[in-house]
Amino acid sequence: MSGMEIRKHPRLKDSDYAAGGAYFVTVCTHVKAKTLGSVVGRGLAPAVPRLTDCGRIVEQQLLDLENRFKHIKVDKYVIMPNHVHVIFIVMPAAAGASPRPTVSDVICAWKSLSARRCKTEGKCQKLWQSSFYDHIIRDENDYLTRWNYIDTNPARWAEDEYYS
Repeated sequence: MSGMEIRKHPRLKDSDYAAGGAYFVTVCTHVKAKTLGSVVGRGLAPAVPRLTDCGRIVEQQLLDLENRFKHIKVDKYVIMPNHVHVIFIVMPAAAGASPRPTVSDVICAWKSLSARRCKTEGKCQKLWQSSFYDHIIRDENDYLTRWNYIDTNPARWAEDEYYS
């Protein structure tokens, strides 16, 4: 195989990523550069993300997805220095409605729009890694676990796998 690794496809086989439901997604910056912000607050002060101009662009483009895709709701998110966690809700479509975008379509649009804007405003040359992690949320307990993970991510930043 000449040293090339075979990359495992990140999506679940036979899953409909346009189907109604909840999806937990993580997107990392290019080479995990801390271009989106920092985490501030220690001791008694709660840890919170402080966004850079680029981080604010990413947030604006994320929230604009609800206007761009009528079946998508951004339910919960956190923008960390070098990655973003988000829970998307894909609303069920009415019968006869036009095809809905997949979660991948939504993420690709968000990454493209935010990267283009950051680049044109001189904030960075390359913003995102090429892929992303997703998880189909299966039930209420799974949803609450992902929600809590997002909620507590800033407080755990120093121990986060993306910290380095």
